[in-house]
Amino acid sequence: MKETIEYYYNLKIAKLLTNKNNYYFIIDGKEYFFGQYLRTPQELEDILLCCQELKFSNINVHDFIYNIKNQLLTDIEGKKYILLKINNKNEKFDIIDLIDFNKKIKLSAKKKELYRNNWELLWSSKIDYIESQLNEIKIDSIIHKSIDYYIGLSEIAIQYVNIINNKYELSENDKITLSHKRIYYPNYALNYLNPLSFIFDLEVRDIAEYLKSAFFAGDDALLELDTYLKSVKLTPYSYNMLYARLLYPTYYLDIYEKVVNEKESSEKLIPIIKKSDEYNEFLKEAYSLIMKYAPLTKIDCLIY
Repeated sequence: MKETIEYYYNLKIAKLLTNKNNYYFIIDGKEYFFGQYLRTPQELEDILLCCQELKFSNINVHDFIYNIKNQLLTDIEGKKYILLKINNKNEKFDIIDLIDFNKKIKLSAKKKELYRNNWELLWSSKIDYIESQLNEIKIDSIIHKSIDYYIGLSEIAIQYVNIINNKYELSENDKITLSHKRIYYPNYALNYLNPLSFIFDLEVRDIAEYLKSAFFAGDDALLELDTYLKSVKLTPYSYNMLYARLLYPTYYLDIYEKVVNEKESSEKLIPIIKKSDEYNEFLKEAYSLIMKYAPLTKIDCLIY
């Protein structure tokens, strides 16, 4: 792959590092990422527009690098690849930074390809797919002993979203903002300013994912939530969707997917599983905290 990258981008690479089909290298002190592009060409056009707007707002997102054909996508053995120059990868973004970032770009007709907001359908489809997988593949004991709990928790989250969508309507006061496929904690620019992660969704999406990641990283997620709630004013719909997102166990399902695709060991799930009771307690406390700002739907079978 080293010679291929050098040819297509007219570069000279001293050392190429590989991590699960992703490639990294440094030239003149600048870091680069080369990986497979898995989104549509239409999405890429919208992502480029977002990057232009962010640069104008002094947000130094990672830079796309064109190949020798003046194209962003490079075809290698039938797969599309893309090259990014990484900017300020160790810069951290806290929950207040997330609020500020959410104000930078709003959804428009020109960026509609990036819009994701049908959580109920997306989550239901994912759980249906996992359940069909479990009937076809052999799973190890760690997944076997834990998967039913997290499928059940997912179904509760799906039911919650369904109730909220029937009770409230998405309004112009519910902000659809530039978001990410996933947020991690600590929240470094390496992921946060990666345009390949950009989507548009409710502003509470990134907040909830940040809080979940912070919890399992050992941070005080409840304090982070309190900071957020004191800093914004949401609609009843968005307060409830924030809670729905906290219910949905992306932290488990993301690792499960990597285990099934042989990209991670199932032992990565053990710290998650061990903290299930603690997270359930966090959900109780988060419920009480958000209730100070808006009425939430009650879920007797889970935590009350």
